[in-house]
Amino acid sequence: MAYTSPGETRNKIYSFVREQILNGTPPTTREVQYAFGFRAVQSARQHLEKLVLEGKLAKVDGMSRAYRLPEFGKVSPPQLIPMLGRVQAGELTEAMEDPSEYIMVQTRFDDSELFALTVEGESMLNAGIMPGDMVVVRRQPTASSGDIVVALIGEEATVKRYRERNSSIELHPENDTFYPIIPEELGTSFSILGKVIEVRRCVE
Repeated sequence: MAYTSPGETRNKIYSFVREQILNGTPPTTREVQYAFGFRAVQSARQHLEKLVLEGKLAKVDGMSRAYRLPEFGKVSPPQLIPMLGRVQAGELTEAMEDPSEYIMVQTRFDDSELFALTVEGESMLNAGIMPGDMVVVRRQPTASSGDIVVALIGEEATVKRYRERNSSIELHPENDTFYPIIPEELGTSFSILGKVIEVRRCVE
């Protein structure tokens, strides 16, 4: 096996951790260990702590998925946000709300701006959003083309990638077996509930 300098290895770890964070699943130290084939978890921890000292990563104490990107701003204390039910990532389905359930999040946004939904369906597989995943959503009525959003069409909600094409709004799946949704062709009301800012996966 070719020799890799500690600095080169650390840069590869940073790229890996950054990609995972941007995908909404900050890796644990042990996941970094497995990804890079370290014999001891301490080796992964030393590289991660060095990245923190270099200012490339930020760390939230007391969490297993503790590493964040400094450019995302200062991380706030843990806060509870409402879990509003399920949203379809395939065909549209009625949005269900159950504000009696809450989850813990750590983000720079205020908890009043956030809610969470559990995803059903397989239309967002290529974006790394699987059936059963939880999406954390920031409430906002607008989005930029390319954002993944939760949209309300009539009384039904869906999670899709938002696109603007020639003044027309399209909601695109990330799975070739599904077709885009064009709200104006459906002849019903359309609104954006919010932008997906984090994806969480429950591993049994």
